Amino acid sequence: MTMHTAADSAAASASQNSQLQQLRFCFYGAGSMAEAVARGMTERKLCPPEGIGMFNRSGGPRLAELRSRYGLTTAETPEDKSRMLAEADVIILSMKPKDAEEAIRSVSSILREGQLIVSMIAGLSIRTIQALIGKRLPVVRTMPNTSCSIGLGATGISFSPDVSVEQRMIGEQLFRSVGLTVTVEENLLEAVTGVSGSGPAYLYYIMESMIKAGVELGLDSALSRELTVQTMLGAAEMMRVTGEEPAELRRQVTSPGGTTQAAIALMEEHEVGLHFRSGMKRSAERAADIGRELERSVLGDQHES
Repeated sequence: MTMHTAADSAAASASQNSQLQQLRFCFYGAGSMAEAVARGMTERKLCPPEGIGMFNRSGGPRLAELRSRYGLTTAETPEDKSRMLAEADVIILSMKPKDAEEAIRSVSSILREGQLIVSMIAGLSIRTIQALIGKRLPVVRTMPNTSCSIGLGATGISFSPDVSVEQRMIGEQLFRSVGLTVTVEENLLEAVTGVSGSGPAYLYYIMESMIKAGVELGLDSALSRELTVQTMLGAAEMMRVTGEEPAELRRQVTSPGGTTQAAIALMEEHEVGLHFRSGMKRSAERAADIGRELERSVLGDQHES
């Protein structure tokens, strides 16, 4: 497994940046994740805004908003969408999983040799994507998370065997522009989903409980929120800066018979850690379930053989 951070993109060679500048990108799907990556690309000047195209099923105000905000090229009509897809060097699949099968089949005849497919669709395997396209195009499969929208994302990346060294660089650069990337074998992307893909929601859930507890203890809700946010930020930064294991950092603030010890003991009694890990594993299992359902739908009897 290899790991890179957003800072690594600053060290990319001039020749690599020059190559990206010359490419045309097309996002099929205009949701928050597509916006996050497109914003990272423009802010880090990986690609001029006019080199980034985007469209979705419904069009309208959403595309107008993105066009105004980032200077992207958008497509509304079927003809413009087809042209944008045909002219793109890199196509980023960013539609919802439930729409993926129909959407990819509908444009498969437009896709051509030499194009790179980048997927941000949860659960959709490389094998299934290539079956839907009907051509063995190179595929970069990714599992980003919502923190990409503020440049602090965590993205797992896997590559089909068809992906060249230059295409790997393109896939990595796209997601380094919005945070940390880790390259893993495809069968580990479900684990990435369980840890970082769904991870922000777990932390929001904990923060929700912390804020409510603060209010129940008598704090004003705004003050409880502020203290919770800063505590979460400080704890994450402490772990990053010191390099210490979380168990050691916890030990340092847990005095025997003290306040923290009382809280941790109660949580241990209720097996909070065990349930938390079980929830994360369920997230990974659900990602695998979704993938199998999509694969059965697309490949049918081939899946069983």
